[in-house]
Order: sequence, then structure tokens, then C-alpha cells
Amino acid sequence: MAPESPIPPAFRGEVPTVTPAQALAAPQRCVIDLRSPVEFSADHVPGSRNVPLFDDVERAVIGTLYQQRSPSAAFAEGAERTVERIGSLTREIAGAVAWDVPPADLESVVERMCAGGVEALDRDLSPVPLDVLPDQAVVLLCWRGGLRSRSVTAFLRGLGLDRAVCLEGGYRAYRRWVRERIERWEAPPTFVLRGLTGVGKTLVLRELEEIRPRWTLDLEGLAGHRSSILGMVGLEPCTQKTFDSRLAARLDEGFVGPCVVEGESRKVGDVILPPVVWNALGGGTSIELVAPPERRIEVLREDYLARERNRDQIAAQLPFIENRLGKRRWAGRLVELLHGGREDELVALLLEHYYDPLYRHSEKGRDYAVTIDTSDPRAAAERVAEWIEGRGAHATA
Repeated sequence: MAPESPIPPAFRGEVPTVTPAQALAAPQRCVIDLRSPVEFSADHVPGSRNVPLFDDVERAVIGTLYQQRSPSAAFAEGAERTVERIGSLTREIAGAVAWDVPPADLESVVERMCAGGVEALDRDLSPVPLDVLPDQAVVLLCWRGGLRSRSVTAFLRGLGLDRAVCLEGGYRAYRRWVRERIERWEAPPTFVLRGLTGVGKTLVLRELEEIRPRWTLDLEGLAGHRSSILGMVGLEPCTQKTFDSRLAARLDEGFVGPCVVEGESRKVGDVILPPVVWNALGGGTSIELVAPPERRIEVLREDYLARERNRDQIAAQLPFIENRLGKRRWAGRLVELLHGGREDELVALLLEHYYDPLYRHSEKGRDYAVTIDTSDPRAAAERVAEWIEGRGAHATA
């Protein structure tokens, strides 16, 4: 006969769980990620909030105890840290989900929940899958849906937050969902915006999303990179896992008919496009975007040089381009133009000697179905939409 549990009845029993697909489909759910900051920064559910149960150092200490001593030693250390942290953690979650914490001795509750050890706590918190999420669900997750998230979910529910649920399988299950969601994507009729650097492909793509919502797939926006040697300037490039998460979320939204995407190489910065997306680009209908040289210079100047803080990043990358063009002739020349305030001359030289030759080589032999001027990005987006609709490719997929 099992000994009586030290856990107060309100804080033990069934812990409702939901799958990643259920959680992501819920329109008004709030996702609370209990993992450490370093785990969260590597990747997380888009829109989730990091409220770590342990910080990076604490997580490392507990992991070392688990590996070198025993699960019980790791649990004891984790319990002690949780008692210290529980007040601020509860208040932070409450603030994120608009919930008032009832008066209670939170530290005492945690001590009683942990008093029986890891096996007893695991026994007293039984995961039970839900068919339907509660309204405004608060979905808590840890690395693998273990005691870290189950115990916090039970704790919050015991305090009266009945909409708290646990993500079954944790981040690992979410990561599997991301991979599977990407792999099973079937691209609708795809149209690829192509053109020389500076014609404003991204500007047109984003204008198109304004006038035809859910038509576009902005790969550079998802990656935080413009897909060139200067592509990170002024942006925040992301990891492959974060890109995959953002991409899966966008694909899960679906497309209202066609998919319009900017032409890219297989890599966008440091992230690699998955095969289904790369194949869609390769099999899509190419639309050529063009603009006069002065407009291209204007676009690039505004994109890269409008912010003073971008200049140091540009200056750090220009020597690479100088070496590619020929060190003897170009060493220091581009950097000198930048520091001398001769931005238009710098951009013109980069286009003529570096970007345009690279692009023309990559596009050699490609056929374009239509050519559209992008001097006015909004007008160009409207022309793209009209042309696609004229082909009958706009019907809802």
C-alpha cells in the first residue's frame, strides 16, 4: 500500500496535456516556456514567453548532478532552487496571462510537493490528454514534457488557474511537429520574384502581402537575413531551428491560392532551405522585376545606410568584397568611399562590379514569364497580383 502523499489534494492528481498541433491551432493560447534562457534562445514556439524555472547556471548544475551522482540528487537541488524561485515565477506567469495569484504560502506548497522525492511526485501527477483546449489556455512546456512542466502546471492549477495545461512531450515534441509540418507541405502554384540586387524584390513582396494577405512566403523575413554578404546588416539573423519554427508556423497558416516568394539561393544567410521549399522555388513561375539604376541605388542606400549604426557592420564586410574583386586594385577602395560619405558611388560600384555579375551568372538561361518595373513598389505589387489572377492561379487552394 502506497504511503499517503504529502502533496495537498488540490496540487496532485491528473495533469491535462495537449499536443503541439492542438496548442498551435488554439487561437488565443499563451505559451509559457519554462526552459532556461539559453535553451529558449536557441529556438522556441513563435510568440511564446520564457519564464525559466532554472537559469542557465542552475540548469547546468542540476544536469551535472543527474549525470555524475543520481536523479535523486538532481531532484533535491532542483527542489531547493524552485522553492527560492516560485514566488517570482508565479507572479511573472500571472502577469503574462492576466491572472491574480490567490493568497497562499507558495514556498510551503512546493516543499510539500517535493517532500516525497522524484518518484512520488511523478506518481502523483498523472498526465491525461485533453480532446479540447480550455478557452485562453496557458500551455506550459519544458524540454520533454517531464516533471519540470507537469509540476508547474499542477501547481498553477492547484492555485486556481484551471486553464493551465502541459505540452505533451515538451519542446522535443514541438520540434518533431515542426519537421513533420515542413516535410508534408504541398506547395500551391508558386511564383518567384527575381531580379537584380536593388530592384526592390522584398519591397514588392511585402506590398503584395498587404493587398493579398496570405499570398506570400517571406523567406528573408523569416531568416532575418537578405541572403548576401551584407545581408545581416541591421537585421538579426536566426538559427536554423528558429527559422524552421517560423517557417512551419507560416506554412501552417496556409495560402489563399498561390505562393509568391522571392528567388533565393539554397542558403539564406546561414540557414538552409528545406527540400520542399527549394523544390517549390525551382519549379515556380519566374517573374522578372526591373528598375532603373538610380532607383536601385536609392533602394539599397535606404535599406543599408539609412541607420548610422549599420556602417560599422558594412565596413567590416567590405574587405571581403574587395578581396573577391581583386586585392591589388580594390584594397581599401570601397571602405574609403563609405567613410568618405560617397554612398551613391559605393553602391553603384558594388552593383556594377560585384552583385550584377554574380546575379547574371546565377540566372543564366532562365526564362521569365513577365517583366514588371518596380520603381513604385505598390504599383508593382498590384501588377503582380493582376498578372497572377489573370492566369487563374488565385483561386483558394
